[in-house]
Amino acid sequence: MTLGSAPAFRPFTLALIQLGKITANKQHNLQHAREMIVKAAKHERKPDLIVLPECFNSPYGHIHFPEYAETIGFSPRVPYDVSASASETVKMLSSVAIETATWLIGGSFPERDLEDNAVYNTCTVYNPKGQLVALYRKIHLFDIDIPGRIKFKESETLTGGKNLAIFDTEFARIGLGICYDIRFPELSMIMARKGCHMLIFPGAFNCTTGPLHWELLQRTRAVDNQVFFSMCSPARDPGAGYQAYGHSMVVDPMGKILSEAKEDEETSFTSIDPNVMEQARNGIPVTVQRRFDVYADVAERMQLFP
Repeated sequence: MTLGSAPAFRPFTLALIQLGKITANKQHNLQHAREMIVKAAKHERKPDLIVLPECFNSPYGHIHFPEYAETIGFSPRVPYDVSASASETVKMLSSVAIETATWLIGGSFPERDLEDNAVYNTCTVYNPKGQLVALYRKIHLFDIDIPGRIKFKESETLTGGKNLAIFDTEFARIGLGICYDIRFPELSMIMARKGCHMLIFPGAFNCTTGPLHWELLQRTRAVDNQVFFSMCSPARDPGAGYQAYGHSMVVDPMGKILSEAKEDEETSFTSIDPNVMEQARNGIPVTVQRRFDVYADVAERMQLFP
């Protein structure tokens, strides 16, 4: 699958829901997420796009992923029938997108592929009509070991995805990633070169790597690619086994932080101004100064799907 021309970049309002109260009860989590989405849509600054955090329908942890995994069965080439979906999370997200008449990035949740029984950390996207228009499986798995600080190995239960996901709205072209994907600059670079105006990564950095790199990585990816960049985190829960850093954030193409949450549950609203991107690219024209006669263009032969 290849992309056509990107839509015209127009001003829009982005809402990040730094969701809290995530428990072991999936139905509770889905209901709370729905309530927060409806509340955000009724805000005086009605958002055009609402974003949920990584792993919003279950506790975060590789031991939980197989237990909470749902089957989606999405193919980018085939219209998806939400009413026939086996995923209760997909059905909820689709219905609330219709109810609020907004674009919705449904954070991420565990997905099981029936063909190979593999479990993925998956992000789904819905248009205001409730149609599932994009699905992204986290490519880079979070396998780290910082002695005395944190050890976490997603690959014990998850499989890494193999395809990029980019979707077009009436106001922007947007690229997706999830959390640890931000540490691999090639992914953001390719999506930017495919015409994305903004990159949005639901994420759940921990309280060790968060203070070190959460802001740094977002500002770096935004400046390197001269795009808007955003990550949406769960709220911090002192009683949870995994402590999310919080600080959901939006950064502009010059590296300026436009909004930043604290640690608790909250929804932030940010105005995205296309003029900032135009000014950045005109003033510091790196997008037209790359030397592909010296080094390779990593996006040259990249396609979204095989």
